Amino acid sequence: MSSHLYDHPMVTQEKWENFTETDHETWNFLFKRQEFVLKSRAVDEILRGMKTLSICNTHIPKFSELNKILQKETGFSLVAVKGFIPEELFFRFLSERKFPATCFIRNPDQLDYLEEPDIFHDVFGHVPLLVNPIFADFMEAFGKKGLEAIDHGFLKFAAALYWYTVEFGLMSTQEGLRIYGAGITSSKGESIYSLESDIPVRIKFDIRRIMKTQYHIDSFQRSYFVIDTYEQLFKAIDTLDWEEIKDTCLFFPDIEQGIIINSQEKI
Repeated sequence: MSSHLYDHPMVTQEKWENFTETDHETWNFLFKRQEFVLKSRAVDEILRGMKTLSICNTHIPKFSELNKILQKETGFSLVAVKGFIPEELFFRFLSERKFPATCFIRNPDQLDYLEEPDIFHDVFGHVPLLVNPIFADFMEAFGKKGLEAIDHGFLKFAAALYWYTVEFGLMSTQEGLRIYGAGITSSKGESIYSLESDIPVRIKFDIRRIMKTQYHIDSFQRSYFVIDTYEQLFKAIDTLDWEEIKDTCLFFPDIEQGIIINSQEKI
């Protein structure tokens, strides 16, 4: 691990003992609410990851304890950060199998919406899938491709790809559509809306289509992209060649949310 990455002012040390009783009560409320909502809506890998990591409602997890299990399962570990970090630092961490996670929790009056990710979003939403070997490989590969995107001036397109997969991705399973994106799994409202509302369109996974689709950070999505397997996701990012697709990135027009281009892409 490149030790100088830890020198960034946004990187910090976990101080679990500073969480208050109110903080743990907030975690308990959010956990129990999402546990109920996700029972028939989340992919099995998320639920299994929770059990493997012993993430439960009684208290906010300790990074040190999660890291022991993550290291054993997939070689990943969590790095405590104060909030949003620069994209290059974020991708660098991912490329070295480190996931930057915030170590604060929202206030009780922010239960349904928070502008920046907190520990509930990061740990409840993201960490369970890091137990899955294929998804962990995908995240490492994404970090490497994200660094390449910065070098090519294509950060916008890498950000869209991250948004519509890691944060707001859906998966087609034998039981029907299921959620795997952390932005959905950590949100009661969007967990229900993403699968049951008639408003958004649900589109077959296509990496170029995703990168040209606009997104909004302050409202429920109007477009969701659906993968079939994590292998499909890993292969798409692992074989991504920015030079090969730069014409698509630069010269094709952006696509608004909620738009179906042709009937074949619709789920």
